[in-house]
Amino acid sequence: LHRHVSQMPSLTATAATITGPRAFVEAGLAPADVDVVQIYDAFTISVVISLEDLGFCAKGEGGAFATVERLGPGGALPTNTSGGGLSYCHPGMLGIFLVIECVRQLRGECGARQVAGARVGLVHGIGGVYSGIATALLGSERP
Repeated sequence: LHRHVSQMPSLTATAATITGPRAFVEAGLAPADVDVVQIYDAFTISVVISLEDLGFCAKGEGGAFATVERLGPGGALPTNTSGGGLSYCHPGMLGIFLVIECVRQLRGECGARQVAGARVGLVHGIGGVYSGIATALLGSERP
């Protein structure tokens, strides 16, 4: 979905409020079905806002939701398992690395950072200062 930042109804609500629910409906899944999450993180607030807008927690609860116990290794919702753009790398094309990490997680190829039993992964990309938003759900089994 493409929408310029100047056209956003709120700077704390992104088009993920559209792309997230749409992806879940099309896949026949819900946020509770997701085992691993990869979110574009050029800024720390990007993960918090995206988790809220994608439906993993209520609006305004992202800060309390985003704990290392929940999003870190071994947590209930391991997020950016490669370290993401802020901790691993941000080459200007981070989105494809998030897809690759998600696929590797679902294939069981991530060694020490492997999310045990990962079968459903969510990849969420943000581009052009929030003017391009995309959400994809990937799975390790065919429907």
